[in-house]
Amino acid sequence: MPQPATPAAAPSGFQLNLVILSIVIFNFASYLTIGLPLAVLPGFVHDSLGYSAFWAGLVISLQYVATLITRPHAGRYADLWGPKRVVVFGMAGCLVSGVFTLLAAFTQHTPVISLVLLCIGRLILGTGQSFCGTGTSLWGVAKVGSLHIGRVISWNGIVTYGAMAIGAPLGVVIYRTGGLLWLAAVVIAICVLGIALALPKPGVKGSKNKPLPFRAVLGKVYGYGLILAMGSAGFGVIATFITLFYQARGWEGAAFALSLFSAAFVGTRLLFPNAINRHGGLFVAAVCLAVEALGLFFVAGAFAPWLANLGAFLTGAGFSLVFPAIGVVAVKRVPQQNQGSALATYTAFMDLSLGITGPLAGLIMSLVGFSFVYLLTGLLVCLALYCTLRLRRREPETPSEVHQG
Repeated sequence: MPQPATPAAAPSGFQLNLVILSIVIFNFASYLTIGLPLAVLPGFVHDSLGYSAFWAGLVISLQYVATLITRPHAGRYADLWGPKRVVVFGMAGCLVSGVFTLLAAFTQHTPVISLVLLCIGRLILGTGQSFCGTGTSLWGVAKVGSLHIGRVISWNGIVTYGAMAIGAPLGVVIYRTGGLLWLAAVVIAICVLGIALALPKPGVKGSKNKPLPFRAVLGKVYGYGLILAMGSAGFGVIATFITLFYQARGWEGAAFALSLFSAAFVGTRLLFPNAINRHGGLFVAAVCLAVEALGLFFVAGAFAPWLANLGAFLTGAGFSLVFPAIGVVAVKRVPQQNQGSALATYTAFMDLSLGITGPLAGLIMSLVGFSFVYLLTGLLVCLALYCTLRLRRREPETPSEVHQG
């Protein structure tokens, strides 16, 4: 992992959070560029360009495909170049994506050209986000020390979901005011501001040591990645299908359930910032997976909206710390000069899980109904819990490891 250019004592408490936020704010900016067009582009492709829902969905999903493919490369270049350069490169990619969106707005009277420009822009956006997200995590860790890696990952997640929550409704307002042209201009302005703020900040040096090949890194982290993938399925089925679940039951308040899920996710990370350092990643992950599974079982067996709401809340609270808790353990399994690659490869398992969960869960729902999907997902999370407990017995975390990781 990149090292600080000059050694300094890591800050603590409020000052520590400010240092982390001064870095992860760039990931907030990159996710704003994702959130702003998220609720707008499907309607633009379907209504303004006249394409089917398939093409509208494809435009959105291309970004996630690009993110999945490029994450390991983002981690490797963060190890080699240093994370600051990777963050700036990622922000530049988001800016170029905004330029392509701007060109798509100008060419909307030629639908085929506009659609192609949008697709290219979404691929570039996914690449930019994978570089920016990975780079901010490693930059933050290099600034405050590996003792606080769990806190850095947690804050990165908080700003990610915060940007998505702010960006989607704000994007709709901007689109209604000035169309796709204004929306693209705002995206470009955010990226220019982000790059301008990032360039003067002191960077950290990349590693001069020879990195492990990708296959070797994957071999060391894939077990932890599989646990993350199984745990992420719970997030996927709540975020994607809870609205349809409520409609099938004839209930109101699906949006409230999503709000409870998000509030529990962010609130848990804010309330327990030191849980991983104090108790160890595998212990925290085991507790969180148990809570997540319980929440999914509540949703599966819900006979009234309040029980489904409780289930969504518990699922969000449980899933909240799974990523950083397992991630802390995963990155320690590789040499320091490969920890960027390890974190990015580990994260790719979540991308893959969310990409698979939607269509697979949708197929199961069409065959056996909504409740059974939540039951199956709860059982899958229980399998992740079992794997985590086995790992903990095989690789017990000593007090020194807990306080160093």
